[in-house]
Amino acid sequence: MAEDLEELLTVREVARRLRVDDTTVRRWIKSGALEAITLPHRGKRQAYRIKKSTLDALMRGTTPAS
Repeated sequence: MAEDLEELLTVREVARRLRVDDTTVRRWIKSGALEAITLPHRGKRQAYRIKKSTLDALMRGTTPAS
């Protein structure tokens, strides 16, 4: 249940924390290098959300526990 309440980050938030461009984060998601939740397409670009634990694991250099 706690997993359901986990904080989700936008592509822009992840990009800022990693100090990379939004396009780089999107490329990582599309290549499978970064796990993300795909939201229904509503605008020009596909919307994604990244779990904070996934980002934390990436920054530590470990794989997130599923």
